[in-house]
Amino acid sequence: MSKLLTVFGATGMQGGSLIHHILNRPELSKLFQLRGITRDASKQAAVSLRERGVEIVQADLSDPVSLEPAVAGSYAVFAVTNYWDNGSCSAAIEIAQGKAVADAAVQAGVALLIWSSLPNITEITNGAVTTIHHFDSKAEVETYIRGLPITAAFFMAGWYMQNHKFLMPPKKNDDGTVVFSQTWSPTTVVPMIDITDTGKFVTPILLNPDKYNGKSFTCATAFYTPIQLVDGWTTVTGRTVTYEQIGSDKKQGNLTAEMQKQLKDSTEGINTWSYFGPNGEKDLEWTLAQLEEKLTSWEEFLRNNEPWFPEA
Repeated sequence: MSKLLTVFGATGMQGGSLIHHILNRPELSKLFQLRGITRDASKQAAVSLRERGVEIVQADLSDPVSLEPAVAGSYAVFAVTNYWDNGSCSAAIEIAQGKAVADAAVQAGVALLIWSSLPNITEITNGAVTTIHHFDSKAEVETYIRGLPITAAFFMAGWYMQNHKFLMPPKKNDDGTVVFSQTWSPTTVVPMIDITDTGKFVTPILLNPDKYNGKSFTCATAFYTPIQLVDGWTTVTGRTVTYEQIGSDKKQGNLTAEMQKQLKDSTEGINTWSYFGPNGEKDLEWTLAQLEEKLTSWEEFLRNNEPWFPEA
């Protein structure tokens, strides 16, 4: 008999990717019945999932009363919050949401909770950087979950490759050159994930929860430097793309004011301590050893998302 997997953020990037991963693999769809949680069950993405056999339940992470029935009967819950989507970009709201869904899972007798977490930057930097709220808030929820009577594991996504498609793409200058501008040093290493690979990281946890109880998965294909990113664009598109390190105060791409502020504050942390901290590369090596499916490389992601410079 299949087990019920409940996925929060069913129409978002992480939750949606996990659901599609399960649906597209018969060996997994036989094992897991899917329930998708969304704030708006009428949106087209939710309707499309329902048409594919996913049970769609409307619930709101900011409404704790709606959460227990949302997870009732679940074997496993994948929980993700969106700091950028709560209007006020409030760490306090995100922490409250994360704790509420964890409490609901415990109350409902859920066997496995997978929390979409991130590193605690304040701790990694020994207090030198204290303003990366959307990392620290998720880390605080993780700490809370570790104290609950539930089997739990933690999915920690690296820097989305999709950021450079939708938020910070390279730009064509008036002279026809193409430049990728970022605040990172040219030698900074950043862990990159095609977020559609979410299910590849989560599947081992679903299949062997006892083995991974309390474990954190460092989720990325590899660490890349900005120079490797522009080399990838050059190889895939046939147009020379160069890298320009810019000051953290300079406006970047399609970022909101709050995103711009967070990126500015995170620049020192990423350049000095790396995205996942000093043990990030070792932790990624361990994570990759747990996987059975091939991950999407940067160049594969670029090919899958062409055209990059349609106006060129």
